[in-house]
Parts: sequence; C-alpha cells; structure tokens
Amino acid sequence: MSSLNDPRVFFAAERTLLAWNRTSLAFMGFGFVIERSGLFVHSFAATSSFGMQRDISFWIGTVFIVLGACIAVAAIVQYRAIMRTIESIEIPVGYQVNLVVYINVVTIALALALTVYLVFGLK
Repeated sequence: MSSLNDPRVFFAAERTLLAWNRTSLAFMGFGFVIERSGLFVHSFAATSSFGMQRDISFWIGTVFIVLGACIAVAAIVQYRAIMRTIESIEIPVGYQVNLVVYINVVTIALALALTVYLVFGLK
C-alpha cells in the first residue's frame, strides 16, 4: 500500500478498525435498547394476558445486534486486507498488531451471546 515506510499508515488502519468497532457497539447497544423498550411498553399494557411475547421491537432489536456483529466481522476483514499490504518496517517494533483484532473478536462473541440469550433465553 505505502512505500513511504511511514508508521502513520498502520496507525490509521488501526484507528479505522477501532472506529468500526465503536460503530458495531453502537448498533448493538441501540438494538438492545429497542428490544428492551418493547418489553417496557408491554409491561404497561392494559391487557391482563401479559406474557413474554415477541413483537416487532424484539426482532428489530435482535437484527440490530446481529448487524453490529456483522459490522465487527467486516472491520476485521478490512483491517486484515490492509495489514497484508503494509510492510514490516511501517509497524513499530514490539507492537501488538493483533490486539485490536482480539478486541473485535470479543465484541463479536458478546454480541452473539446476547443474541442467543435474547432469542432462546426469553420463553
């Protein structure tokens, strides 16, 4: 990618990955809020037959959480593609280049765990 031997290129790629990680976390948080707001609205419903029914807010919230996980996966793929083009001289000595990837993997795992909890945990 760069023949300048400039470590700023690497750090820009890392910042971009972390920005996508923040975006994926925002999607997941928004999805959780949407899902829980539907439950909150149902708790104030006038009907006495309140149950843990899954309405549109549940599914929209779950889709946002899964979309957040997909954004995190896409960010890792993009970061890996950029890292293949960066020369080793552009990476500072001793720097852990995969640390941000591990952070994204943890984000993905938490999103999937939250999705499984919401879909299968509420009966």
